[in-house]
Amino acid sequence: MAQEYKRWYDYDPLLLKVINMLKDYQSELKEQAEEFLNSVEKKVSKEAIEKFYHMVKPINGGSRWYDKDPVISRTIELLRVVPPEVQKKAAQMFIDTLRKNGIDIEE
Repeated sequence: MAQEYKRWYDYDPLLLKVINMLKDYQSELKEQAEEFLNSVEKKVSKEAIEKFYHMVKPINGGSRWYDKDPVISRTIELLRVVPPEVQKKAAQMFIDTLRKNGIDIEE
């Protein structure tokens, strides 16, 4: 029987690490989240990201921890809706962005 997870990101330790880092250090990681979104936009398009975000963003602003900041919210929502194999690659890309910017990440 397959294991069931409480949250959509619990299945992958790397994805869980990225989500928890964003939750715990929103203001510190905002710049890296923007860089991550920019790199995704280069592969997809800014218009596609904006269209997607408008489809999934909560009505009335939302009450989730990440709804207060549009950059963090876009990052989380993007990670949430892509297929699991893309989530894993995106989470690794975010970690790589942090390392490139001199932020030490525990293994």
